[in-house]
Order: sequence, then structure tokens, then C-alpha cells
Amino acid sequence: MEFDKELDAKNLKCPLPILRCKKGLSEINATQILKIVATDPGSVKDFQAFCKQTGHELLQQDNADGVFTFYIKKRADA
Repeated sequence: MEFDKELDAKNLKCPLPILRCKKGLSEINATQILKIVATDPGSVKDFQAFCKQTGHELLQQDNADGVFTFYIKKRADA
């Protein structure tokens, strides 16, 4: 999947991946896509809840050998 910015949140525990995500989203334009790579298993539910609460769209999430990759599309009115 194509993306506009990538963040490495590997080896960070909650809430740091979400905080990095918020900062990353503030650095891109509306409707652009942020890719986040994390290793915290709790980040799966954290990013799902974060997107539901903030209105950003979780386009895809993958898990490859304990490395979780998330693609989040910044909401249009942000």
C-alpha cells in the first residue's frame, strides 16, 4: 500500500505508539496516509480504538512475526 509518511514505533509500549501516531498525523495533510510499524501486541486494539474515536480511517493492519503494521488515513476535515 502506498503511504505518505512512515513512523517506527517498534519496541515502544502503550501509550507511546499512539502518541507518535498523533504527532505523525499532525505532520501530514488531510486524506494522506500514515504507516506505523509497532511491536506492542496491545497496539492492535489501541489503533482500532484511536481511529474509531478520532475519525481517522484504519485502512489496513498486518502482523508479520510480531511486527504490526498499520495504515491510517487522516480524516478529511483534520
